[in-house]
Amino acid sequence: MTAGSGAVTTAEMAHTWRAVASATGPADRAAAEEGVRLAYRLAGLPEPGTVVWADSPREGAALVARLAAEGTAGRSVRDAVRTRPWATARRQLLDRLGSDGWAEHWALTGAQLWDGLVMLTERIRTGLIEELAVTAAASRGAIGTPVDEGAAKEAAAAEQAVRLTLLDAVLGQHDAAWLAAFDGQEGGEALAGIAAVARAAGWWWPYEKTAVVCERPVALHLDEAGRLDRGDGPALAFPDGFALYAWRGMPVPAEFLDGLAELTPRRIREEENAELRRVMLEHYGYDRYLKESDAAPVQRDETGVLWRLELEGDEPQVMVEVVNSTPEPDGTHRTYWLRVPPRTRTAREGVAWTFGLEEAEYAPMRQT
Repeated sequence: MTAGSGAVTTAEMAHTWRAVASATGPADRAAAEEGVRLAYRLAGLPEPGTVVWADSPREGAALVARLAAEGTAGRSVRDAVRTRPWATARRQLLDRLGSDGWAEHWALTGAQLWDGLVMLTERIRTGLIEELAVTAAASRGAIGTPVDEGAAKEAAAAEQAVRLTLLDAVLGQHDAAWLAAFDGQEGGEALAGIAAVARAAGWWWPYEKTAVVCERPVALHLDEAGRLDRGDGPALAFPDGFALYAWRGMPVPAEFLDGLAELTPRRIREEENAELRRVMLEHYGYDRYLKESDAAPVQRDETGVLWRLELEGDEPQVMVEVVNSTPEPDGTHRTYWLRVPPRTRTAREGVAWTFGLEEAEYAPMRQT
């Protein structure tokens, strides 16, 4: 195989696994269950006696916690099913390609998916911990009671229990970055079962007697940077109602999105949460907000236009309007709005501040 054909193959591999990672809709349960059993066999383990399905990682984690409390699932076999074959496949590939070859191979395969999947899985974990820990603490009476040391300990114990449950999970389709790197490679055969589950389903938990497998999302909305992003509903949703709401990667309450369609400059100014106010501004449009708030440009220079808006009971809102000198594909030039400190007196000073420089130090060879 030539270097050129290899590059095409790895690029296609990354594309294929990107589709796996972003797949939504019902799992192929038959294929996923066969993949689970194959993963156990390849690990030298007896097949699980039962494969149980859950409609989301939330339901899956809760089910695993219940099975553990009952003692019916047996011990976790994640290390044998996933960790050890994973490490073996990586070591064999690294030995064959060498450090430089492995770095190049990873750049063409797994690295294409890595950042986005890390963001997504961490957001799911956070959502699971928040929901399940609150539910568990409430069941123990730690929620709704006066805040005291005992209640705090109960809440902390509930959160820790959820975190431990998540350590036993295999990420299914969200393991796509690593699976893209090992697919078709020598040593990757040991991961055939894990790969089969990933192509057919979501997260899953392997135990001696029972495997718990989750459905895929029914909806997934990402922005161009691969962050969860939706302004009119859940950015990520599962069949059982477990959902995450986000605007350009930032978690927001579900009810917050309902008010975005009726925003006014006054409503934006009155929002006390700075992060939510930023979301409001992005949704409303900085230029529209400044114009409708009677803001006025206070200074212009070759870097842009400085705007200042006095806010009652708050520090002034100061922004620099800059135009990207590099044209878009349609020939237009995109305008950006940069929030700068209230003390800023010139557009040039504001732009320099965004680079961590003083105004006198800012001397770009080419404005972009």
